[in-house]
Amino acid sequence: MIKAVIFDMDGVLIDTEKHYNAAWCEAARRAGFDFTREHALMLRSCDAKIASKMMKDIFGEQFDYFAIREVRRDLVAKRLAKYGLEKKPGIDEILAFLREKGVKTAVATATSFDLAVEHLVQIGVKEQFDRIVSAKQVEHGKPAPDIYCYVCEQIGEKPQECIAVEDSPNGIQSAYAAGCKPVMVPDLTQPDEEIMPLLYGVAETLIDIKQFL
Repeated sequence: MIKAVIFDMDGVLIDTEKHYNAAWCEAARRAGFDFTREHALMLRSCDAKIASKMMKDIFGEQFDYFAIREVRRDLVAKRLAKYGLEKKPGIDEILAFLREKGVKTAVATATSFDLAVEHLVQIGVKEQFDRIVSAKQVEHGKPAPDIYCYVCEQIGEKPQECIAVEDSPNGIQSAYAAGCKPVMVPDLTQPDEEIMPLLYGVAETLIDIKQFL
């Protein structure tokens, strides 16, 4: 029996991954690196230390991940100021459905806690969640299981009784390692051969999560 649904935020609840992707590419290219969309996709929800090593392995020790990330943050802020925050389809419907059924809801995001709360307030759904947790609150970010283990503790439910809604491989690996049931709602990429065995299911939109409850 599913007792809770835990949502990633960027790319799942809010259509922001396209902005992160574009900003990573621009920031890294400004620093002189031949950085592509595929490189940016690797960084979705990824723990900073892991991401830094990953990029150094690809581009060399001169790739200053943390400095480039600061530029990326500024670029994302400018893009969001220009384009605004867009809800992903089905968000209001699925949250209302889960509330009606008595299923707990939570957010487990790689974004900082304050910014996550700010974004959820802006799109009018913050009060729909029993708990909001940032990877900055645990020792290891995604793909490590820490954030999902922590959020399950916070809501008082066993991981195996929680669906985790994710759009990226790093998030899916994190949820699976914690013992949750990962459901992918694809955003910028579809599930590949490496990810498929970890999935409890794939939903086209958020509202389609109903079939897994």
